[in-house]
Amino acid sequence: MDNTTMRAVGYRKSLPITDPESLIDLEIAVPQPGPHDLLVQVKAVALNPVDYKVRQGNDPGGELKVLGWDAAGTVVGVGEKVTMFKPGDDVYYAGAIDRAGANSEYHVVDERITAHKPATVTFTQAAALPLTSLTAWEGLFERLGLHNNGLQRNGSLLITAAAGGVGAIAAQLARALTSLTVIGTASRPDTIDFAQRMGVQHIVDHHKPLVPQLAEVAPNGITHVFSTTNTDRNLAAYAEALKPFGQIVAIDDFDSLPIGVLKAKSISYHWEFMYTRSLFQTPDQAEQHHILTQIARLVDAGILTTTANQDLGPINAANLREGHRILEAGTAIGKITLTGF
Repeated sequence: MDNTTMRAVGYRKSLPITDPESLIDLEIAVPQPGPHDLLVQVKAVALNPVDYKVRQGNDPGGELKVLGWDAAGTVVGVGEKVTMFKPGDDVYYAGAIDRAGANSEYHVVDERITAHKPATVTFTQAAALPLTSLTAWEGLFERLGLHNNGLQRNGSLLITAAAGGVGAIAAQLARALTSLTVIGTASRPDTIDFAQRMGVQHIVDHHKPLVPQLAEVAPNGITHVFSTTNTDRNLAAYAEALKPFGQIVAIDDFDSLPIGVLKAKSISYHWEFMYTRSLFQTPDQAEQHHILTQIARLVDAGILTTTANQDLGPINAANLREGHRILEAGTAIGKITLTGF
């Protein structure tokens, strides 16, 4: 290997994660940064459901595809129009869904969706933060329109899968930056403990009917829902538990949704997809730089904590296959990370 090639992990065909060819070790060319790009030496990555969903649903037909949309590392090169970073800066980011992922020794990313890494945490801990933090921040403060200054009017926020990657960050942000009562779903002792450590004040069991449990902790009804999973199955329960003019933000995938149940109470429904800005090159892409900068400040101030919870070792195909297997099984708590090559 010379300085024009690098190690990476990718796939050429959509295969079950039990197949050794589902993710493979590779040697590929080091990418060249475009005008607004940073060339980053990747120090750590984190896994998200988007990784296995792309692997399962996007067959590249023999062409190489590299996954990985959470990374932390050090800038080693910059494009001609870059103004916010210089070589030697430590950064973290979630990248763009329509570009090559970060499961590689070097990676290019637009500076407008990148921020300086929190100074008080490791590269591994930082890599666990970007995608979930952007999703949670945009969902709470942009889609639901909550005030991130602690002055939010009284109300209750339900977060499903509160021990998951997005749920755990959403719970922390809601506790730190709003005055809402934070309710989270969890069912196992370990997920209940993790959710409570992330700031959830009341736990409801998603394996049992939600409405009577929510009526116990919020007898006057809830005002907001952050739905990370099973939105289609839970929508009727949300409609019943929410107050009139309540709001839902959802991030999961499903075939159809009977939103007519929301009409009587004038309940608002919002989508949150944190790749919208980069995918459509919106004029406000740099908002993600500002959000991640704010997240870093909150981490360094001790207000937010990383949700990195399980490191699988070096970035290679075998360890990434194990990470995908855990995510597909739905048993992950917090974030799964991999560190170095």
